[in-house]
Amino acid sequence: MSYTFFDLLQLIGALGIFIFGMKIFSEGLQNIAGSRLKGILSGMTRNRLTGVLTGFATTAITQSSTTTTVMAVSFVNAGLLTFMQSTGVIMGANIGTTITAWIVALFGFKMKITPIAIAMIGIFFVFLFSKNSRWRNIAETMVGFGILFIGLEFIKTGVPDIRSNPEILSFLDMFTGYGYMSLVLFVVIGTVLTLIMQSSSAASAVTLVMLFEGWISFPLAAAMVLGENIGTTVTANLAAMVGNVHAKRAARFHFLFNIIGVTWMMLSIYFVLDAIDWVVQTFTNSPLSVMSDDPAARPNATLALSLFHTTFNVLNVIILFAFVPQLVRLVEYLQPDNNKNEDTFHLRYISAGVMTSPNLSIAQAQKEIQHFADIIDKMHSAVYELLFEPKPAREKLMEGIQNYERLTDQLEIEISDYLVSISERTHLEHDLTERMRCMQTMINDMERIADIYFQISKLLERMQETKSPWPDAAINELEHMMKAVQKAISNMLLNVSMEPDDVDLDHAIVLEDEIDELREKYRNNHYTRLESSDYSPRAGVSYIDVLNRLERIGDHILNVNESAAGRRLKAMRIIGMSQQ
Repeated sequence: MSYTFFDLLQLIGALGIFIFGMKIFSEGLQNIAGSRLKGILSGMTRNRLTGVLTGFATTAITQSSTTTTVMAVSFVNAGLLTFMQSTGVIMGANIGTTITAWIVALFGFKMKITPIAIAMIGIFFVFLFSKNSRWRNIAETMVGFGILFIGLEFIKTGVPDIRSNPEILSFLDMFTGYGYMSLVLFVVIGTVLTLIMQSSSAASAVTLVMLFEGWISFPLAAAMVLGENIGTTVTANLAAMVGNVHAKRAARFHFLFNIIGVTWMMLSIYFVLDAIDWVVQTFTNSPLSVMSDDPAARPNATLALSLFHTTFNVLNVIILFAFVPQLVRLVEYLQPDNNKNEDTFHLRYISAGVMTSPNLSIAQAQKEIQHFADIIDKMHSAVYELLFEPKPAREKLMEGIQNYERLTDQLEIEISDYLVSISERTHLEHDLTERMRCMQTMINDMERIADIYFQISKLLERMQETKSPWPDAAINELEHMMKAVQKAISNMLLNVSMEPDDVDLDHAIVLEDEIDELREKYRNNHYTRLESSDYSPRAGVSYIDVLNRLERIGDHILNVNESAAGRRLKAMRIIGMSQQ
C-alpha cells in the first residue's frame, strides 16, 4: 500500500480547509442577513406550512441546518417561537440543508471550479479590510465560498486511489457483503461521521467524495446520507440540555422526526433507489453502476445522491406533515413539564451558547435582561407585602426576597459572561459594541436594585425584632413612595423589551422626578415628626433609611432606562443646565 501517514495528515488538513471554508461562508451569509434572520424566524411562522418555508429559507441563507435548528431551539427557549411553530421550521431546515449538497455536487464534481474559486478570493479578499460592513460581509462570504471548494479539491486529490491501493477496497468489502445489513451499518457510519465533524455538510462532502472516487456504491452512499440526517440532530439536542422544557421538546421533535423518516426510508430504500436510478437514467448514466470501473458516471452519481437527499427530506415532510400534532403529543409525553420552580438559579432563555449572528445573540441577551427585570418587579411586590400587608407569612416572604437576591447575583454574572463571549467570538460593529456595554450597565444597575430591596427587607426584620413601629402618617408616606417606584418599575419593564430607538426616556425622567419630589417632601415631614416626638429616634432612622433607599432605587431604574435607550438623557440635561 502506497498511502502513507503523511498522506493521511494531508487528507485531514484538506477536510479542515473545507470545514473552515464552510464556516466562513455560513457566517458571512448570516452577517449579511443580520437582524433579518430574527424577523424571518419570528415573523413567518403563522402556521406549519409557513414554518416549513421559513426553515427552508433560513437554512438556504445560513447554509447550515444545524444553525437553523439551534436557532429555533433558542427562540423557543426565549419565547420568541412556540413549540408548535418550531416544528415547521425544523422540517423546513431538513429540506434546506440539501442545497449544500447540490452546490458541492454541481460545482465541485461537474466542473473545474478551483481556478474560479482562487480568482474569487483574489477579487474579494481586499474588501475584507473595507470600513463598509456590508462589503466586508460580502467579501467574507465569497472568500469562504472559495476556500470551501479549494478544500473540496484537496479532499478529492488527498483520498487514496483505489487502483494504487487495492487494500482499501478489500477493507471496505468487509462491510459491504452483508446485503441489507450493510446499509444499516453505513447509516450508523454516517451518523458517527456527522457527530465527529459536527457538520452534516462536511459529512455529506466526504460521502460525495467517497462515491466519486468509487470507494462505495450508490446505495451505501445513500445509507450514509440517511445516517447524517440523524447525526445532525445531536447538536440541537446538546444545545437544549440546559434549556427549558419547550426547548428540549423542540430538539426532541427534530430527533424523532428524522428517526422516523430514516426508518420508513430504510424499509423502502430499494424501491426509492430504483426510482432515483430511473429518473437519472432518463438524462445520463445509471448511478447504481458507479464503482471504480465506471469513472465516467461518477459526477452524475454525485448529482443522483443529492437528488436522493432532497427527495428523502421532501417526502419525509410531506408524509409526516399531517401527523405533527400526534408527534407533538408524543414528544410532550416523552419530555414532560415537571413544573420546576421557575426561579432556579440559571439563565432561562440563553441556552444554545453564542449564536453565529451577533444580532441574534444580542436578542437572546435582551430576552434574559427582561427576565431580570421581571425578578425586580417580583422583589418590589414582596417588599411591599412585607411593609403593608398582614404578616402571617413574614418568614416565607423574607426567604423569597433572599432567594431573589441570590438569583440576581447569579444572573448578573452569567449574562455578563455571555455578553463577553459574544464579543470574543464574533466581530462586532461599533453600534453593537455600544449596545452590549449598555446591557452590561443595565444588569449592574438591576443587581444593585435587588441588593437594596434585600437590605430593606433586613431592615424591616430588625424593626420587627426591636419593636420600633412607625406612625400611620409615615406608613402612608412609604406606601405612596412604593407606588411611585412601582410605576417606574412598570415603565422599566416596558423599556427593556424595546429597541433603543423606541424607548421613551422623557416619561422615565418624569417618573424619577416624582420619586425625588416625594423623597424631599417626606424627608421634611420626617424631621417634623422627630421634633414632635411622634416616633422614637430608632424608628425615625429606619424610616429615613428606607425612604433614601427607595429614592436610590429610582435612580438605578432611570439608569436602566437610559441604558435601554443607549443614551444618558438626564445627565445630558443636567450638563446643559449647568452650562447656561
